[in-house]
Amino acid sequence: MSIVSKKPIAICLLAGLAMPATANLAAQEMQPEATEANITVQGQVPADLSGYPEGPEIEGFISARNGNGMQVTRADGSNAVVAISAGTEIKSSGGFLGLGRNTLTADSLLNGLPVTVETVQWAGNLVATQVDLKSKDLKTAAMIRNGTEQRFGANEAAINQNAAATEALRGRMGDIDKYNIKGTTNVYFDTGKWALKPGAMDELCRAAAEADSMENALLLVVGYTDNVGDEDYNQVLSERRAGRVVNTLQQKCGWKPWRMLTPTGMAESDPLADNTTEEGRRQNRRVSVNILVSKAVDEG
Repeated sequence: MSIVSKKPIAICLLAGLAMPATANLAAQEMQPEATEANITVQGQVPADLSGYPEGPEIEGFISARNGNGMQVTRADGSNAVVAISAGTEIKSSGGFLGLGRNTLTADSLLNGLPVTVETVQWAGNLVATQVDLKSKDLKTAAMIRNGTEQRFGANEAAINQNAAATEALRGRMGDIDKYNIKGTTNVYFDTGKWALKPGAMDELCRAAAEADSMENALLLVVGYTDNVGDEDYNQVLSERRAGRVVNTLQQKCGWKPWRMLTPTGMAESDPLADNTTEEGRRQNRRVSVNILVSKAVDEG
């Protein structure tokens, strides 16, 4: 179902995806917002990773970077922080990218890029032994490299040299927090679940195609729950639902990560219908995909 509105709304650019805050990185749920401080891996990460206990394989997309730390968000919405070492190999399905740790920058491992990471355990941390990029995503990585502003400390100046067209757009949008909603697509979930229902992927891809037909459109993904369960659980559940939809939009529908605002979960907030009825609760267990266009761009 698509709901179209041309009324301007005020939307603050949301904070980064949440990340684990303790050392047991493999088993964490969604945690407080990721910051540069809690992504940074303390200590000298070893270059020789042989002999360390094997860690979990992590598959998801890069949701935050800082220094030698990388946060990966899985399809279920949970996060893991992984250290990058001089011994970390970065590969694509077509072969090595030819980048060692000394030359590795945010231009090669970018926010939003789908990855599979093999790890070992070291000093309470996970260290990547190998990062695999899917060949079809390398084009997306190049788009992100040229088209988005990512602030990674020392790399900021270089990354800010974006493609001229994107820079012009961001110059118009940089200080604007009002957007026009051009359309909203809702997908619905079973109680306590974050798996997509049959047909939901088609709905999401139609929404992505609709947005792609609009110049400079962005997507904002927001997850919700009904009022069944406690508040903390529903917060996590709404974030997992939003994460699942983001992964589908990027990996199945071809939506570019740099054209997406940071997803969020709103738990029981802003219900569409009455939570005292079964039908109302069904409508409230949703993720909303909002097509946004900056008011300045839309009316400029």
